[in-house]
Amino acid sequence: MAAGFDHAAGDIVIPIDGDLQNDPADIPRLLDKLDEGYDVVSGWRQDRQDSAVRRLPSRIANWLIGRVTGVRLHDYGCTLKAYRADVIAETQLYGEMHRFLPALAAQAGARIAEIPVRHHPRVSGRSKYGLRRTFKVLLDLLTVKFLSISTKPSYVFGGSGAILCFIGSLFVLWTAYERLVNGIYVYRQPSLLVGVFLFMIGFNLIFLGLLAELIVRTYHESQSKPTYLIREVRNFDEATLA
Repeated sequence: MAAGFDHAAGDIVIPIDGDLQNDPADIPRLLDKLDEGYDVVSGWRQDRQDSAVRRLPSRIANWLIGRVTGVRLHDYGCTLKAYRADVIAETQLYGEMHRFLPALAAQAGARIAEIPVRHHPRVSGRSKYGLRRTFKVLLDLLTVKFLSISTKPSYVFGGSGAILCFIGSLFVLWTAYERLVNGIYVYRQPSLLVGVFLFMIGFNLIFLGLLAELIVRTYHESQSKPTYLIREVRNFDEATLA
């Protein structure tokens, strides 16, 4: 998939499975949907010609991916999709990340649509997918979710750390109140240990956010890679941009 995207020369890229289950006759319909203003059009194998053993895990995975990424599609696993080339150019594929391409494109601001496509029974060969790849999908899903916050890690880690520090401080203050007012000894109060534990975790999360912020800034600045994508330039001619 990645090699095909790298070598594709057109303005629109349409991958398709090589097992003859997707129907090339659906390609014009994908293009028509793109013309409505979308950047990615995903195929949906509404009448999927596979066994229940494959369909059930796929439905669960589609639901989970939609919940985590916020991009709700019926069929992430359908290879037959249409992408605008400029959207694909901003997406790097690692591991099993090809199944998350619509979600990754949506993070870059792409407009996503989905249409039903035909799906034929398998006539030869065997599928390369199975339950063994479920664990890989879950790990890649965590990666996709992290990528969605990659430009603001200090907010995520720092915010969580601040909340834990605050809760831990409340536990410590409660322990002090119980000792000073009610005379309950500290060794009888597990709240002190809980408070210190939560405060230390929160403190570490805050510093983890700062380290992640430095890493992200180093990544973007070392490659002169902007943290934004420009969809369209208006009111500027080539001389002005030069």
